[in-house]
Parts: sequence; structure tokens; C-alpha cells
Amino acid sequence: MTTTSLHAAADPDVTGLAAWAVGLMEALGAPGAGLAIALENLFPPLPSEVILPLAGFTASRGSFTLVEVLAWTTAGSVVGALALYLVGALLGRERTRAIVKAIPLVDVADVDRTEAWFDRHGRRAVFFGRMVPLFRSLVSIPAGVTRMQVGAFLALTTLGSAIWNTVFVLAGYVLGENWHVVEPWSDALQVVVIAAVAIAVAVFAAKRVARIREHRRRVARGEESPGGM
Repeated sequence: MTTTSLHAAADPDVTGLAAWAVGLMEALGAPGAGLAIALENLFPPLPSEVILPLAGFTASRGSFTLVEVLAWTTAGSVVGALALYLVGALLGRERTRAIVKAIPLVDVADVDRTEAWFDRHGRRAVFFGRMVPLFRSLVSIPAGVTRMQVGAFLALTTLGSAIWNTVFVLAGYVLGENWHVVEPWSDALQVVVIAAVAIAVAVFAAKRVARIREHRRRVARGEESPGGM
């Protein structure tokens, strides 16, 4: 497929970052879709929910096969996730704790509890996290910080990413030039996730502030030492 034909089929729906992803697919074929998805893992604002249906649509027009695009996009997901895992591993517990100490309303005990939670539920978090907008990128960092076993991390990431990618690529493949009807559904899912995260953060902050105030009252009454929280 020529550059003109793909852009003509996709316009006016494809602009900005999505148009850039189309350019990668036009220049590199299926590996371009894989590269776009790898970068999406590193930079979540890149819209995988647009890139994947577009890749499926492009496959339906014969630019590359469905098997190729599924293989390359899944490989891209794994490469991007592994890069963030390495970031977490390089940061490590001590650097993470040092960063946390500088963040208002958060203390090191919160990091310890998060790590304990991840030790118990990390496998499920990595697998299901691949199918949740935004979270699928961020979940790789605590996996690296806690030094989750690399083989398990890669296997769960590959399986979860393959499921997510297949759903969106097949949607684009089946819908053809109507691939863009997928985007509103993915946008709605992302809004739900962002709202849930915002609520969770607000609840955490409120509880933390209340805890700090209670600690200060107890210190004032001599019931606790200043560093006892």
C-alpha cells in the first residue's frame, strides 16, 4: 500500500500521534506497528487504542499479514515493558524510598506495604494490568523494583499483551475502514480507569492527612514521640 492510499483511507480520523504511527507502518510495515507499541509503553500518551485498530485495518488491506502484525505488536509491548522493568530494577528499593521521602503525604512505610502487596499479587497485576489503559505501562516499574522473576514477568507480559493487542487488531481488521468506531469505547474505558485512580489517590491523601493530624495531636498530648508515626 502506498502512503497516499493509507492516509486517504484513514483521513480525517488520523491526526497527530496516530498519523505518526501510520507513517511508521507505511515506512516499516508490521515492524513499524511493533515499534509504535513499544514506544506507547514508554510514553502512555501515544494512543495504542488507535494504533492497534489501524494496524489491523492496514493488514486487512494486504500491506502485511494478520499474523505478522500480531507478532510484532506483541513483541513491541514486551520490549517496552521490559525497558520499564529495567528502570524499576535500576532504581531499586533504596532510591525509590529516597524519592518517596521527598513526596508530600507519603512515607516509606507506604512503599513497604506496596511492595508487600506486589509480592502477593504481582503476577495477577502484571497479567491483568496489560489490559488496562495507563496501568499497563506503570505496572512494569514496581515489578522491576521488587525484582520479580524475569521469566515470569516476560511470560505474563507476553500473554496479557497478546490478548489486549489481538482484541484491538482484530477489531480493526474486521471493521476495515470503520476501524475508528473502536476508539470511543477505549476512550470510555480510559476515563473510567483515570477516574478510579483519581478517587483512590484522593482517598489515600485524605486518610494520610487525617493520620498526620492525629499523630500531631497525640504528640501534643505526650502520647507519642515526634518520630513515632
